[in-house]
Amino acid sequence: MLKDITLGQFFPGDSVVHRLDPRTKLILTLVYIVALFSAKSYYSYALMLFALVASVLLSRINFKTILRSVKPLIIVILFTFILNMLFTSGAHPIAHFWIFNISYEGIRVAVTMIIRLVMLIIGTFLLTYTTSPIALTDGLEHLMNPLKKIRVPVHELSMMMSIALRFIPTLIEETDKIISAQKARGADFESGNLIRRAKAMLPILVPLFISAFRRADELAVAMESRCYHGGEGRTRMKQLKLQRRDVTALILGALVLAGVMVLMSFGL
Repeated sequence: MLKDITLGQFFPGDSVVHRLDPRTKLILTLVYIVALFSAKSYYSYALMLFALVASVLLSRINFKTILRSVKPLIIVILFTFILNMLFTSGAHPIAHFWIFNISYEGIRVAVTMIIRLVMLIIGTFLLTYTTSPIALTDGLEHLMNPLKKIRVPVHELSMMMSIALRFIPTLIEETDKIISAQKARGADFESGNLIRRAKAMLPILVPLFISAFRRADELAVAMESRCYHGGEGRTRMKQLKLQRRDVTALILGALVLAGVMVLMSFGL
């Protein structure tokens, strides 16, 4: 299950999506999230699904990889579905037991919620799949440059976010190794009640924290040895420049958002 978590991984490629400016991809991701949460009908979700499928096809990322990113979150998705189904009141009840009411409206809300959640996961994961950590850092820093006027440490914040994303796959791999080593020594993580399983996780958490702190210390030493002193006076080997494809992508993103708003205005 841990190997199925692909958040923070970058898959090198030469597709149209890979070649887009990281600032463009960050803006499009924000536009996608706004449009997705603004969608209220199946027509709006169909438009968002079309945009998402088109983006995945253009990125040339394997659909198996995309579906694998959703697999570790199935429990969260099912839990969200059950909560929305049981606690959403409606005028057309189907069943009632204890304090729970199941209605057609509750099922509809639950279905739309999990569709929105799955599409949100895939859309945001696509950003890290097609953008290297360095490019993501540069894009974030450029977009947050106006905040420097109020003395916000823009470069440091961008660096921390990109490093956090970069080390998620590393920590997952380290956790998998620790679990395998503990199982080889006879550890049991699957039997017993919830409290017993939680206690069984302690032999995993302690070495994982030690490994994380060790990697953080090694990273700090490596950055200091290369004379890293923050973003002041820092230069870049690759300068970010918007191309025609970036303008086209931004226009298409704006059209998708406008389409969702138009469908909302017509009640569709």
